[in-house]
Amino acid sequence: MKFFADTADVDAIRDLNDLGLLDGVTTNPSLIKKSGRNILEVTKEICEIVDGPVSAEVTAIEADQMIAEGRKLAEIAGNIAVKVPLTLDGLKACKVLSGEGNMVNVTLCFSANQALLAAKAGATFISPFIGRLDDINMDGMELISEIRTIYDNYGYETQILAASIRTVNHIKDAALIGADVITAPPAVIKAMANHPLTDKGLDAFLADIKSGGISIL
Repeated sequence: MKFFADTADVDAIRDLNDLGLLDGVTTNPSLIKKSGRNILEVTKEICEIVDGPVSAEVTAIEADQMIAEGRKLAEIAGNIAVKVPLTLDGLKACKVLSGEGNMVNVTLCFSANQALLAAKAGATFISPFIGRLDDINMDGMELISEIRTIYDNYGYETQILAASIRTVNHIKDAALIGADVITAPPAVIKAMANHPLTDKGLDAFLADIKSGGISIL
């Protein structure tokens, strides 16, 4: 499974990348706004830090304008994945941009039918939103499972990018189902390393090291 960081915080991205845990980044207008920086400037910096795909979202809602914005975003770096919404206009833009050789991430997916359309439009990634479905008492993981089955049935190469990740259990469950990628806040990715028994064991080791005067260097 690939890990993408869902943030526009370059310091957090650099930290995860230095840990060797990062395969890509997803951004959106809301995350760019939080960064307080120019969208083209911050996106370029992120692309210089990360080798993998960096999703940069269009701001338009009409196909022709999405295509124009997508082409401009793609000029930033070779690892840009143009992010478009799952609307008919977004699907049209996806078809054109992917046909030109660009990576395209189709976002705001909430149904298997939508995911099927995105695959037919040539999407590189489909982003089903797990947490937002859970918020309205629907099962986000059931959607991941449905998409996995459909894509496997027909050999679609579109990668399932589980988004709106809120917890480490979301990541585990998405991995069990077979999502290709998760995108999550850096804090959630780091929290995967936490376990109380690990902490307890480490405390015991450290106590023994200290009392035994053990040293390697």
